[in-house]
Amino acid sequence: MRDELQLLVDRIADRMGRPVLVEDRRQRVVCYSAQAEPLDDVRRNSILRRSTTSEVIGFFARFEITRARHPVRTPAEPTLGLLPRVCVPVWHSDLLLGFVWFVDSPALSAADVSRAVGLAEDLALALYRVNLLGELTARREADAVRGLLADDPAVRADAATKIVGADMLESDGPCTALVVSVDPTAESAAAVEQALVATRRYCGHRYAVHLVRPTQGLLLLRSGSISPADAAAHLAEQAGSVVGVGDSVARLADVHQSVTQAADARQITVTQASGGPDRLRTRDPQHSRVAMWSQLGVYRVLAAAGLTASALHPGVDRLPADLAATLEAYLDLAGDAAATAAQLRIHRTTLYYRLSRAAELCGADLRDGLQRLQLHLALKATRLRN
Repeated sequence: MRDELQLLVDRIADRMGRPVLVEDRRQRVVCYSAQAEPLDDVRRNSILRRSTTSEVIGFFARFEITRARHPVRTPAEPTLGLLPRVCVPVWHSDLLLGFVWFVDSPALSAADVSRAVGLAEDLALALYRVNLLGELTARREADAVRGLLADDPAVRADAATKIVGADMLESDGPCTALVVSVDPTAESAAAVEQALVATRRYCGHRYAVHLVRPTQGLLLLRSGSISPADAAAHLAEQAGSVVGVGDSVARLADVHQSVTQAADARQITVTQASGGPDRLRTRDPQHSRVAMWSQLGVYRVLAAAGLTASALHPGVDRLPADLAATLEAYLDLAGDAAATAAQLRIHRTTLYYRLSRAAELCGADLRDGLQRLQLHLALKATRLRN
């Protein structure tokens, strides 16, 4: 099947007098002819990685290539290292099969574009077969990964057996979950899918499986030569988003625990980064968008224990937002009034007034270390809840 497609692609390149690259409907590289100049960064990277980046997918989405029934010309985009393109969508009835891409330099004439459309029609049947085979394989994998997330332990154990038995993963053993968010758009889901596939290639054959859900993309990583932190950094770069990483579990059937931890780690980190004194702290810029469950400190304890703010200190719920933020900053800085006033950019007299008012509303004595600890944990639990 692949040989047939390659022959057709080489024939198109020969007839058109310029290189060709073919992608499936998710913009994953399927086949390409011999390449020659002009060869831009996007074409070069697509061939090396057999996928493209979320930024490039987003750029082409502006031209609605997934809905187009006729060739689409796209301009150059120097910031992406992208030369102008002609995109020829390939359809079978109402099913989009993929795209045939030409670098539009020198520019194709109207007659050239018409000829490209006619030649691309010959790809429809071969692409349909490739898509069908790929969809069946992807569906089996997706069903198996969903099984790993089931509530029933027997279903999870059966799914783990299927994944290893079908050679999707090298073996059943230590496994770690990575989670990235998916926005409620088709373009976002496609971009996350591309990022997950690219990271799977980075991790190596039979070392990872993935699943795209309505709100999140999952990568389940088998222990191997790539560490979870490095795999997450690669995924974060590809997806342009924070990636949560759970703890490693001994068996594939238990990876649902790591998935929950990874999702919580990502959500907590994004919440903290959006405001307040907390930040995703890392010494390594490469991992600045990696949220490790193991490094979340008190948030990990609160999430695992399911402790609520009212259970820790009922008075916290009576605090308005500004007083809660002031008290939290004060406790974060170990009661250093000067540092707190400087961080909040308020006069120290204002700080003391706010702290006094917060203590009054909470019914707490800020001179009591145990009460301060209760309040501090309750405020962190409030952030976690939010």
